Amino acid sequence: MGCSHNCESCSAGCGTASSLKVAANPAATVRKVIGVVSGKGGVGKSLLTSMLAVGMTRKGYTCGVLDADITGPSIPKSFGVHGKLEGCEGGILPARSEGGVQMVSINLLLPNEDDPVIYRGPIIAQTVKQFWSDVVWDDVDFLFVDMPPGTGDVPLTVFQSLPVDGILVVTSPQDLVSMIVGKAVKMAQMMDIPLIGVVENYSYLECPDCGKHISVFGESHLEEVTAQYGLNVLAKLPIDPRLAAAVDAGQIEDAQLPDALTGAIKAVEALR
Repeated sequence: MGCSHNCESCSAGCGTASSLKVAANPAATVRKVIGVVSGKGGVGKSLLTSMLAVGMTRKGYTCGVLDADITGPSIPKSFGVHGKLEGCEGGILPARSEGGVQMVSINLLLPNEDDPVIYRGPIIAQTVKQFWSDVVWDDVDFLFVDMPPGTGDVPLTVFQSLPVDGILVVTSPQDLVSMIVGKAVKMAQMMDIPLIGVVENYSYLECPDCGKHISVFGESHLEEVTAQYGLNVLAKLPIDPRLAAAVDAGQIEDAQLPDALTGAIKAVEALR
């Protein structure tokens, strides 16, 4: 019988699942790979990815970001990185921010940053693989993979092809949270990927006058949802216009990170 490519229900023991892993560039060193995922868009995955890279760099670690959101890349802009990726005899050299964060993104390969990326699924998946296999990541302690929303080609490619040590699920306080978290968590479980925990973004807005927390998107029910899956709530991040302005200006490395991010940073650091 032919292979169904569903290793979950297969008893053949042929080792196909492990063979799907793509080898890193021989000249690269990456110790831990962390995925940042969500079941829907617009919840701040790229923002969280950028803040984690900045936060871990401030703690003395060498960090990189693999921008796997091929059709909606935003990582270089957050760090104020422009220009084109360069190559060497060993492969592609990642770009570096002023603070030393290494990154690769399709935006750093396009003739113009605002050019659309009109790729079909297989090409997108191959591009993500090459960002792992062809890039000379330089002594990276933590490589964060910023993924597009959903459970499609890119998350599947990353989970199957890269040695992912754990994922962070990002969500928001809206009523859809149960379904959003559930989809991302169940996919990770089906792919046997460790779950680090959940981060709720846009959790509240702090009044600049009185300090009161205003639940702009409604009251959070995240603890109820995560309890169903035995997950930890690592952080509830506020809406911060100053942080948004820093990202728009390409100055995420100069921004004051939310105190609430500490829980997520500690959870990632514990993987070392």
